[in-house]
Amino acid sequence: MLRSLFSRKKQQEVTFLAPLTGTVVPLSEVPDPVFSQKVVGDGAAIQPSEGLLLSPIDARVTHLFPTHHAIGLTSDTGLEILIHIGIDTVKLQGKGFTPFVSVGDQVKAGDKLIQFDPAVLQESGCPTVTPIVITNGDVVAEKNVVAKTTVQAGQEPLMTVILK
Repeated sequence: MLRSLFSRKKQQEVTFLAPLTGTVVPLSEVPDPVFSQKVVGDGAAIQPSEGLLLSPIDARVTHLFPTHHAIGLTSDTGLEILIHIGIDTVKLQGKGFTPFVSVGDQVKAGDKLIQFDPAVLQESGCPTVTPIVITNGDVVAEKNVVAKTTVQAGQEPLMTVILK
């Protein structure tokens, strides 16, 4: 009995697969203070070279913005993630975005979430850099971006998170 009172819960590590193919960018370089100053949460960003967003983890779709430019995922461990395709893309009102999922869907790491047309974003003056942030950082003990400069969507790790 005493032993169980003093045993520590083993910390769990969650590995995020790269949700996009492209170049890894520090969150501090995202051209939007809400992301660069980590107001929404900590994480990483990717400058996509292709327009297909995949799930970085096994999770449930908890939010899908009506304009399909951003998606919220929640893992079984309670980790909450926001992926925001591009900057100021809400103004496109869904133009150039095609979702493959709905709120409530269970997804596995590597599943298709949203297809988007980078040319539509660029023509509208929207930066395509895409933040991937943890919105409930209070459950995170440690975050490490492990990706090299460029990543392949669904094939390489982007970052690891150790939960408290």
